[in-house]
Amino acid sequence: MAKRTALRCAARGNLNKEKWRAMIIMEGVMQKSLKQTLFWTPRVSGILFVLFISLFALDVFDAQPGLWETLGALFMHLIPSILLTLAIILAWKWEWIGAALFISWAIWYVGFMRGFDWIAYVLIAGLPALIGLFFLAGWTWKKQIRGG
Repeated sequence: MAKRTALRCAARGNLNKEKWRAMIIMEGVMQKSLKQTLFWTPRVSGILFVLFISLFALDVFDAQPGLWETLGALFMHLIPSILLTLAIILAWKWEWIGAALFISWAIWYVGFMRGFDWIAYVLIAGLPALIGLFFLAGWTWKKQIRGG
């Protein structure tokens, strides 16, 4: 697109060769930056969200029951983290799966978890919804991101 604009300006005499080259180089840099952002943002955000959710599993160590009870409780508390980790692994290759799973997580959480403060819904449902939208954007523009 910048190439066409630069060519039109050059045809009118408004753009010399140096400015034209600079525009093309800047266009490539900006596109590369946007491509990297659309690729990495949902993946890194998903990993950070899983780590955040995993922090809530640490409360099992307050009760101090026996070893097997603690391990069972820890596993139960880490089930959401395990499921979202699987979602990230699948979404690494297929962004549409990440979009569907993260948005589904958000809808499920809002639909089934009742009685929490609004900030809990923002953090535990809003963030995965946003991550899912990033995966959706990456999937929607996959050809432009990966195609060059």
